[in-house]
Amino acid sequence: MEEFLKQHTRFKLDNWYEALHRIISERRAFLDTAGGNFLRFKTVVESLPDVVPSIMDLRGNQVLAGDEADISPDDKKELHEKLARLCPWRKGPFNLFGVDIDSEWQSWIKWNRLVPHLPELEGKKILDIGSSNGYYMFKMAAENPLFVLGLEPQSYFYYQYLAIQKYVQLKNVFCLPIPHDQLPGMDRYFDLVFCMGVLYHRKSPIEMLKTIHDSLRKGGQIVLENLVIDAKENLCLFPRDRYAKMRNVFFIPDLLAMESWLLRAGFTHIRCVDVAKTTCEEQRRTDWIQTESLRDFLDPGDPDKTIEGYPAPVRAIFIATA
Repeated sequence: MEEFLKQHTRFKLDNWYEALHRIISERRAFLDTAGGNFLRFKTVVESLPDVVPSIMDLRGNQVLAGDEADISPDDKKELHEKLARLCPWRKGPFNLFGVDIDSEWQSWIKWNRLVPHLPELEGKKILDIGSSNGYYMFKMAAENPLFVLGLEPQSYFYYQYLAIQKYVQLKNVFCLPIPHDQLPGMDRYFDLVFCMGVLYHRKSPIEMLKTIHDSLRKGGQIVLENLVIDAKENLCLFPRDRYAKMRNVFFIPDLLAMESWLLRAGFTHIRCVDVAKTTCEEQRRTDWIQTESLRDFLDPGDPDKTIEGYPAPVRAIFIATA
């Protein structure tokens, strides 16, 4: 966490620098003394075998570090066992020294849909809100941005990120274990903000979009991926209780409503670059999650509906300019 501030000492006079320094110090103190899952996962990551990878590949479907020849059979077995203790692995896949982490989401499918529409990433300051275990950050890093800063408050995702970073050791990728609303207002600082799979968990989505807008330099862009209703009537679904067994889903807009939100937040040049129904090829149960997945969230008699009777998950990607 501290490495991000070390690389940004030229901003010491900015208001956000001291605020971020304080938050990082507080989180460091918390992590050093935390119990529960934070301690459990921290212990796992700190005990991972020390192996130096001979190869690294950030451009393939798997984020890959190391060859099987780099590691002894005993160390590989230990690595596999300890990575499995960090389950569930939602995003991925990864391959560490021949250990295949077959994540629930085949995240490369979404990434490949998005890549043709991305702006130039080289030299850019990028924020990834809800970065999970860093899969998309590692993919971005291949394009040589100035840095990618992830925000991920969930203990298992954060320590999965640290486990991968232990071996890839990317100097332009950072992650803070905080939610977005704890990040100080870094006005007009970022060139690009990724907000993927987060907004529908927010009770005030337009307020979040305004905060993101104000954190972007003039001409900066948001990459927004969200659950949507595949229609253009300027309406929203507000689930009565759960959506696809998720409790914390609030507003699911249709495509025109999503555009209206972005306009209300101050964005221009709004483009919907992809609309895709989530399939069981892209999201499925594996040995690396040990929980339910998409097939369990759908009506067994009608896969076009969730178990609650709502339209089945469709996700859209929007790109807009501040």
